[in-house]
Amino acid sequence: MRVAPTIELTDVTRKALEKAANSNTQSVRFARRARIVLLASQGMTNQEIAQTLGIGRLQVARWRERFLEGGITELRSDRPRGGRKVRVDTEEIVRLTTQSCPVNATHWSTRSMATMANTSPATVRRIWRAQGLKPHRFATFKVSRDPKFVEKLEDIVGLYINPPENALVLSCDEKSQVQALDRTQPGLPLKKGRAQTMTHDYKRHGTTTLFAALNVLDGTVIGQCQQRHRHIEWLRFLRQINRETQKDKELHLICDNYATHKHPEVRKWLDKHPRFHIHFTPTSGNADLIAKKAALNSGLESTKKSERF
Repeated sequence: MRVAPTIELTDVTRKALEKAANSNTQSVRFARRARIVLLASQGMTNQEIAQTLGIGRLQVARWRERFLEGGITELRSDRPRGGRKVRVDTEEIVRLTTQSCPVNATHWSTRSMATMANTSPATVRRIWRAQGLKPHRFATFKVSRDPKFVEKLEDIVGLYINPPENALVLSCDEKSQVQALDRTQPGLPLKKGRAQTMTHDYKRHGTTTLFAALNVLDGTVIGQCQQRHRHIEWLRFLRQINRETQKDKELHLICDNYATHKHPEVRKWLDKHPRFHIHFTPTSGNADLIAKKAALNSGLESTKKSERF
């Protein structure tokens, strides 16, 4: 017959176990384990201790042996158990996503992160969606060092929000290298139950440059396509704007800092047409962002005015 090993306690150890067994702040598990050891030190068998505490005999035997192996410290720790795996560490996945990159790749994918975190791609996708993370996307930026940045910014935003009276505000730009493509065969038109069709292949007709001036008041566009975008083509486009706008209106053109817009020939032409006023965006400034902010502010101002009236 197997006999349980004897436990002998020192006065210090006994006091520590008695304090833990009678404590209201210690965990229930640790207090029960302390009682097991105290009863075992009194010479009680595992079966007697199990009946006294209302637990299993194997549990008593296990904690008697573990106390002999590691003392009180061993009573505080639980060894790994079977069953369901530990839950996914969301904070670690977020940290890896935002502060590291995978080997031989520019950003994490759901599969590569799932392999790293030892979880499933679906779990990674849910965590990214909940945290608002999109590793496959990025935004570009460039800090403007224009010494007159604030002055130019206020000038352009002021034109959008509060344009001058008896004047037109035109946002001008060129889109170069526009491909002129055509399909190799005519397609079928849209009809009920069938989408419009077109061939998968195409033929090229070279490239063109689109010059456009957006009227920020009504959204109309003055456009022109030309083969190149030198100062000659820019002057040709300015003449078109001059022809297609009312002669009694002042014209405020918002342009970027492309060298063509500042060519000496262009300056001479503008001097002869005083109703043209050129406003340049800040150097390396994001003109699109400026326009969006101005449009948003303009919409808020118009909403406030409508609420007042």
